[in-house]
Amino acid sequence: MARLLLLTNALAPSTEVLPALGLLGHAVRVLPAEPAVMVDAPEHDVLLVDARRELAQARALCRMIRATGTLAPLVAVLTEGGLAALTVEWEVDDALLDTAGPAEVEARVRLARGRAAARSEAVAAPEIEAGDIVIDEDAYSARLRGQQLDLTYKEFELLKYLVQHPGRAFTREQLLHEVWGHDYYGGTRTIDVHVRRLRAKLGQDHEVLIGTVRNVGYRFVPDAVEASVETAP
Repeated sequence: MARLLLLTNALAPSTEVLPALGLLGHAVRVLPAEPAVMVDAPEHDVLLVDARRELAQARALCRMIRATGTLAPLVAVLTEGGLAALTVEWEVDDALLDTAGPAEVEARVRLARGRAAARSEAVAAPEIEAGDIVIDEDAYSARLRGQQLDLTYKEFELLKYLVQHPGRAFTREQLLHEVWGHDYYGGTRTIDVHVRRLRAKLGQDHEVLIGTVRNVGYRFVPDAVEASVETAP
Protein backbone atom coordinates (compact mmCIF):
# COMPACT_ATOMS: atom_id res chain seq x y z
CA MET A 1 0.00 0.00 0.00
CA ALA A 2 1.36 3.40 -1.01
CA ARG A 3 0.87 6.73 0.74
CA LEU A 4 -0.60 9.14 -1.81
CA LEU A 5 -0.89 12.88 -1.29
CA LEU A 6 -3.44 14.56 -3.57
CA LEU A 7 -3.39 18.33 -4.01
CA THR A 8 -6.77 19.58 -5.24
CA ASN A 9 -9.23 22.39 -4.69
CA ALA A 10 -12.17 20.15 -5.53
CA LEU A 11 -14.71 19.91 -2.72
CA ALA A 12 -15.60 16.32 -3.58
CA PRO A 13 -13.66 13.28 -2.29
CA SER A 14 -10.46 12.10 -3.96
CA THR A 15 -12.46 9.57 -5.96
CA GLU A 16 -14.05 12.46 -7.87
CA VAL A 17 -10.60 13.56 -9.05
CA LEU A 18 -9.36 10.06 -9.84
CA PRO A 19 -12.21 7.52 -9.50
CA ALA A 20 -9.87 4.52 -9.69
CA LEU A 21 -8.51 5.44 -6.25
CA GLY A 22 -11.75 4.22 -4.74
CA LEU A 23 -11.00 0.71 -5.98
CA LEU A 24 -7.44 0.56 -4.72
CA GLY A 25 -6.11 0.10 -1.21
CA HIS A 26 -3.76 3.06 -1.08
CA ALA A 27 -3.86 5.57 1.77
CA VAL A 28 -4.88 8.91 0.26
CA ARG A 29 -4.50 12.28 1.98
CA VAL A 30 -6.05 15.38 0.40
CA LEU A 31 -4.74 18.92 0.80
CA PRO A 32 -5.46 22.22 -0.98
CA ALA A 33 -3.60 22.80 -4.24
CA GLU A 34 -1.25 25.42 -2.79
CA PRO A 35 2.57 25.38 -2.53
CA ALA A 36 2.42 26.36 1.16
CA VAL A 37 0.93 23.01 2.17
CA MET A 38 4.20 21.29 1.28
CA VAL A 39 5.92 22.91 4.26
CA ASP A 40 4.17 20.60 6.74
CA ALA A 41 2.91 17.97 4.32
CA PRO A 42 2.40 14.47 5.73
CA GLU A 43 4.80 11.76 4.60
CA HIS A 44 3.91 10.43 1.17
CA ASP A 45 5.28 8.10 -1.49
CA VAL A 46 3.68 9.76 -4.52
CA LEU A 47 2.37 13.31 -4.96
CA LEU A 48 -0.68 13.77 -7.20
CA VAL A 49 -1.67 17.21 -8.50
CA ASP A 50 -5.21 17.81 -9.76
CA ALA A 51 -4.64 19.43 -13.15
CA ARG A 52 -8.03 18.75 -14.68
CA ARG A 53 -8.91 22.44 -14.74
CA GLU A 54 -7.00 25.73 -14.75
CA LEU A 55 -4.00 24.28 -16.53
CA ALA A 56 -1.82 27.36 -16.17
CA GLN A 57 -2.24 27.35 -12.39
CA ALA A 58 -1.62 23.60 -12.23
CA ARG A 59 1.57 23.96 -14.27
CA ALA A 60 2.80 26.76 -12.01
CA LEU A 61 2.01 24.67 -8.93
CA CYS A 62 3.98 21.69 -10.27
CA ARG A 63 6.98 23.89 -11.04
CA MET A 64 6.89 25.49 -7.59
CA ILE A 65 6.65 22.09 -5.90
CA ARG A 66 9.61 20.86 -7.91
CA ALA A 67 11.57 23.96 -6.93
CA THR A 68 11.21 23.01 -3.26
CA GLY A 69 13.41 20.00 -3.92
CA THR A 70 10.77 17.38 -3.07
CA LEU A 71 12.00 13.83 -3.60
CA ALA A 72 8.58 12.19 -4.03
CA PRO A 73 7.44 11.40 -7.59
CA LEU A 74 5.20 14.17 -8.93
CA VAL A 75 2.23 13.06 -11.05
CA ALA A 76 -0.30 15.33 -12.77
CA VAL A 77 -3.91 14.18 -13.13
CA LEU A 78 -5.35 15.56 -16.37
CA THR A 79 -8.33 15.24 -18.66
CA GLU A 80 -7.74 13.91 -22.15
CA GLY A 81 -8.02 17.44 -23.53
CA GLY A 82 -5.52 18.71 -20.98
CA LEU A 83 -2.82 16.38 -22.30
CA ALA A 84 -2.30 18.79 -25.19
CA ALA A 85 -0.92 21.36 -22.72
CA LEU A 86 1.48 18.97 -20.99
CA THR A 87 5.15 19.69 -21.74
CA VAL A 88 8.50 19.06 -20.11
CA GLU A 89 8.18 22.52 -18.53
CA TRP A 90 5.62 21.09 -16.09
CA GLU A 91 8.55 19.22 -14.47
CA VAL A 92 6.36 16.26 -13.50
CA ASP A 93 7.53 12.65 -13.39
CA ASP A 94 4.38 11.24 -14.96
CA ALA A 95 0.79 12.03 -15.94
CA LEU A 96 -2.50 10.20 -15.45
CA LEU A 97 -5.83 10.64 -17.17
CA ASP A 98 -8.64 11.13 -14.68
CA THR A 99 -10.43 8.27 -16.47
CA ALA A 100 -7.54 5.81 -15.97
CA GLY A 101 -8.62 2.41 -14.68
CA PRO A 102 -7.42 0.82 -11.43
CA ALA A 103 -4.85 -1.39 -13.17
CA GLU A 104 -3.20 1.57 -14.92
CA VAL A 105 -3.17 3.74 -11.80
CA GLU A 106 -1.70 0.87 -9.79
CA ALA A 107 1.01 0.32 -12.40
CA ARG A 108 1.90 4.02 -12.59
CA VAL A 109 2.14 4.28 -8.81
CA ARG A 110 4.30 1.16 -8.65
CA LEU A 111 6.65 2.44 -11.36
CA ALA A 112 6.88 5.89 -9.79
CA ARG A 113 7.81 4.41 -6.42
CA GLY A 114 10.35 2.10 -8.05
CA ARG A 115 12.08 4.94 -9.86
CA ALA A 116 12.14 7.02 -6.69
CA ALA A 117 13.70 4.15 -4.75
CA ALA A 118 16.35 3.71 -7.43
CA ARG A 119 17.22 7.41 -7.25
CA SER A 120 17.51 7.34 -3.49
CA GLU A 121 19.88 4.37 -3.67
CA ALA A 122 22.16 6.15 -6.13
CA VAL A 123 25.46 7.44 -4.84
CA ALA A 124 24.95 10.78 -3.13
CA ALA A 125 26.57 13.74 -4.81
CA PRO A 126 29.71 14.83 -2.97
CA GLU A 127 29.74 18.17 -1.24
CA ILE A 128 31.34 21.02 -3.13
CA GLU A 129 33.92 22.94 -1.12
CA ALA A 130 35.51 26.20 -2.15
CA GLY A 131 37.13 28.43 0.41
CA ASP A 132 34.77 28.92 3.35
CA ILE A 133 31.72 27.76 1.35
CA VAL A 134 30.39 24.18 1.35
CA ILE A 135 27.55 23.25 -1.03
CA ASP A 136 25.42 20.17 -0.34
CA GLU A 137 23.53 19.46 -3.57
CA ASP A 138 21.43 16.65 -2.10
CA ALA A 139 20.18 18.78 0.79
CA TYR A 140 19.93 21.98 -1.27
CA SER A 141 21.94 23.75 1.40
CA ALA A 142 25.01 25.95 1.60
CA ARG A 143 27.21 26.52 4.64
CA LEU A 144 29.60 29.35 5.37
CA ARG A 145 32.23 28.33 7.93
CA GLY A 146 29.80 25.70 9.22
CA GLN A 147 26.81 28.04 9.48
CA GLN A 148 23.93 27.29 7.15
CA LEU A 149 22.88 30.12 4.85
CA ASP A 150 19.20 30.94 4.51
CA LEU A 151 18.93 30.99 0.72
CA THR A 152 16.03 30.91 -1.71
CA TYR A 153 16.09 28.22 -4.40
CA LYS A 154 17.49 30.52 -7.09
CA GLU A 155 20.01 32.08 -4.71
CA PHE A 156 21.24 28.58 -3.93
CA GLU A 157 21.42 27.62 -7.61
CA LEU A 158 23.32 30.79 -8.50
CA LEU A 159 25.79 30.37 -5.64
CA LYS A 160 26.27 26.68 -6.49
CA TYR A 161 27.00 27.45 -10.13
CA LEU A 162 29.57 30.10 -9.24
CA VAL A 163 31.22 27.88 -6.62
CA GLN A 164 31.45 25.04 -9.15
CA HIS A 165 33.58 27.30 -11.36
CA PRO A 166 35.92 29.15 -8.99
CA GLY A 167 37.79 32.05 -10.55
CA ARG A 168 35.90 31.91 -13.85
CA ALA A 169 34.13 35.10 -14.91
CA PHE A 170 30.59 34.83 -16.27
CA THR A 171 28.54 37.44 -18.05
CA ARG A 172 25.06 38.16 -16.75
CA GLU A 173 23.64 36.58 -19.90
CA GLN A 174 25.59 33.36 -19.26
CA LEU A 175 24.40 33.14 -15.66
CA LEU A 176 20.83 33.84 -16.70
CA HIS A 177 21.02 31.05 -19.28
CA GLU A 178 22.72 28.50 -17.01
CA VAL A 179 20.74 29.13 -13.82
CA TRP A 180 17.35 30.40 -15.00
CA GLY A 181 17.17 28.40 -18.21
CA HIS A 182 16.15 28.92 -21.83
CA ASP A 183 12.52 29.76 -21.10
CA TYR A 184 13.20 32.67 -18.74
CA TYR A 185 12.35 36.00 -20.32
CA GLY A 186 13.35 38.35 -17.53
CA GLY A 187 16.21 40.80 -17.93
CA THR A 188 19.78 40.47 -16.73
CA ARG A 189 19.01 42.81 -13.84
CA THR A 190 17.73 39.64 -12.15
CA ILE A 191 21.36 38.56 -11.79
CA ASP A 192 22.38 41.83 -10.12
CA VAL A 193 19.47 41.57 -7.67
CA HIS A 194 20.33 38.00 -6.70
CA VAL A 195 24.05 38.76 -6.37
CA ARG A 196 23.23 41.68 -4.10
CA ARG A 197 21.05 39.44 -1.93
CA LEU A 198 23.70 36.73 -1.84
CA ARG A 199 26.36 39.19 -0.76
CA ALA A 200 24.10 40.49 1.99
CA LYS A 201 23.56 36.94 3.29
CA LEU A 202 27.27 36.15 3.11
CA GLY A 203 27.89 39.16 5.33
CA GLN A 204 30.32 42.03 5.24
CA ASP A 205 33.38 39.84 5.81
CA HIS A 206 32.54 37.37 3.04
CA GLU A 207 30.67 39.37 0.41
CA VAL A 208 33.98 39.62 -1.49
CA LEU A 209 33.67 35.92 -2.32
CA ILE A 210 31.44 36.99 -5.21
CA GLY A 211 33.61 39.36 -7.18
CA THR A 212 32.54 41.83 -9.83
CA VAL A 213 34.46 41.70 -13.10
CA ARG A 214 34.22 45.13 -14.73
CA ASN A 215 32.45 45.13 -18.10
CA VAL A 216 31.92 41.36 -17.84
CA GLY A 217 29.88 40.11 -14.87
CA TYR A 218 30.68 38.07 -11.79
CA ARG A 219 32.95 35.32 -10.54
CA PHE A 220 33.50 33.33 -7.34
CA VAL A 221 36.83 34.09 -5.63
CA PRO A 222 37.41 31.43 -2.92
CA ASP A 223 40.53 33.09 -1.50
CA ALA A 224 39.15 36.63 -1.54
CA VAL A 225 38.66 36.77 2.23
CA GLU A 226 42.28 35.75 2.93
CA ALA A 227 43.52 38.28 0.38
CA SER A 228 41.50 41.09 1.93
CA VAL A 229 42.86 40.25 5.38
CA GLU A 230 46.44 40.26 4.12
CA THR A 231 46.04 43.67 2.49
CA ALA A 232 44.21 45.25 5.41
CA PRO A 233 46.21 47.99 7.21
